[in-house]
Amino acid sequence: MAKNYESEVTQFLNNFKKQHSDTEAKQREGRGRLWDKPIDAEAQEGYKTAKVPQAPYVYYDNI
Repeated sequence: MAKNYESEVTQFLNNFKKQHSDTEAKQREGRGRLWDKPIDAEAQEGYKTAKVPQAPYVYYDNI
């Protein structure tokens, strides 16, 4: 491929972002609401201690 090749999808996204300049700010805001949460260290430690080790072959039933 040529170095200056740009797919139709990339062209569409670039044009969309030019027309809607607030898109990235809205994306970051949405990410902040859904994913960027403070981590509770105490809860994480509890999750680690409660974890059950997985059997080496999970499809074999040890009856």
